[in-house]
Amino acid sequence: MTPKQLFLTHQAQTTHFPLMMEMEKAEGNYLYDKAGKAYLDLISGISVSHLGHGNQRVKAAIKAQVDKHMHLMIYGEFVQNPQVMLCAELAKLLPENLNCTYLVNSGAEATDGALKLAKRVTGRAQILACKNAYHGSTHAALSLNSEEYYKQAFRPLLPGIDFIEFNNLTDVSKINEQTACIITEVIQGEAGYLPANLEFLQALRSRCNETGTLLIFDEIQSGMGKTGTLFAFEKYGIVPDILLLGKALGAGMPIGAFVSSKTNMNLLADAPILGHITTFGGHPVVAAAALAGIEELFRLNLLESVQKKEQLFRKLLIHPAICRITGTGLMLGIELDNFDNNLKVIQACMEQGLLTDWFLFANHKIRIAPPLTITFEEIEFASNVIVGQLNAVYA
Repeated sequence: MTPKQLFLTHQAQTTHFPLMMEMEKAEGNYLYDKAGKAYLDLISGISVSHLGHGNQRVKAAIKAQVDKHMHLMIYGEFVQNPQVMLCAELAKLLPENLNCTYLVNSGAEATDGALKLAKRVTGRAQILACKNAYHGSTHAALSLNSEEYYKQAFRPLLPGIDFIEFNNLTDVSKINEQTACIITEVIQGEAGYLPANLEFLQALRSRCNETGTLLIFDEIQSGMGKTGTLFAFEKYGIVPDILLLGKALGAGMPIGAFVSSKTNMNLLADAPILGHITTFGGHPVVAAAALAGIEELFRLNLLESVQKKEQLFRKLLIHPAICRITGTGLMLGIELDNFDNNLKVIQACMEQGLLTDWFLFANHKIRIAPPLTITFEEIEFASNVIVGQLNAVYA
C-alpha cells in the first residue's frame, strides 16, 4: 500500500476530505511535497512554526538534549534542567504574579489544568467562556465551546458552564460571586482573528477583582510574538490571573503550559496531593526546544518587524471581493462573502504554491498566520497570488 492508502486505512481521520498533500520536507518558510514543489507556508501549522521550519539553533538544542537524556520521570519529581530553565525564563518575561508554570503537552491540556486550578483556588464551580471561542478539543476544553454542532455528539460535558458575547460589556455582569473563572482569548482565533476591545478586557479585570473570580487569558495562538509583542495582553496593559500558552511556545515541538502565581500553583500539591499529574508534560527534549525558540525569537529581532509586515499585507490585499481584513500583527483574516468562494480561492492558491486555510467558526475567511520569519518579498508573492485567485474566482 502507498503512504496515502495507509494514511486513509490505518490513521484516524478528522474529516472525510483531508488535504492529502504528501509532504517530504520543510525548510525556512516553505513546505516541499514529494514532487519537490514548494509551498510558501502562510499558516505555520496553525500558528505553531513561528520561527519557520528547521531552525538550526532549535534543532541543535534538541539533538544536544537527546544525547543527554529523554524522559526520566513523571513531571514535577526530578530536577531536570530544560524544564527548570524554561519555567525560569517565562517568569522573567511575564508580570510578577505569573511566576510559576505547569508544563503540559498541548494547549487543550493547559486549558484543562487551568480550569482545575481556578476551581481549587476559588472553591467555586461556575465557569464563564466566550461564544465562538476555541480552547481545545478534549472533554473539558470542548465544554467551553459555544457551538452545539461540535458538542452534541459528546454530551454530557462539564456542568456549570455559561457563555458571554466576546467584546460585549453588558455581559460582563454575568460574572458573580459563584464564578470560579472567566476564560477568554485575547485574539479570538477560530472566530477569524478578532481582537478584544480594551474596554472589554478592562471590564473583565475590574469585575473579576470585585467578585474574586480568576481571569484566564488564552494565548495559545496569539502568544510568542504574533501580534508584535511577546504576548498579546501586553498591548492592553491587562494582566490575567492564569495564562495559557502552547503552539509556538514549543518552536515546532508539542507543548502547552498554564501559568499563574506560586501561591495558586501550590494548591495543586495539597488536598489532594498530586492534584494535577502529567507523565510527559515538560518533556526535556521539548523544553529544550522551547527555550531555544524563545532565545531565537529575540536573537533574530522578529518582534520588531511584525507591524510593518502587517501593514504590507493590508496595503497589498486590496480587492472588491474582500469585505474586510480582521486581526492584528501576523494574525489576519481576509473576509469574503461565503465559504464556497473562499474554498475555491484557497484551493487555487495551493495550486500556485501558497498554503493557506480557513477558520473553524469563520469558514468565509482566509487565514494569514505565517512564520514571523516571512520576508517582505514573500509577503508580496503571497498577496499577489491571493489577489490573482480572487480575480479568477470573482471574474
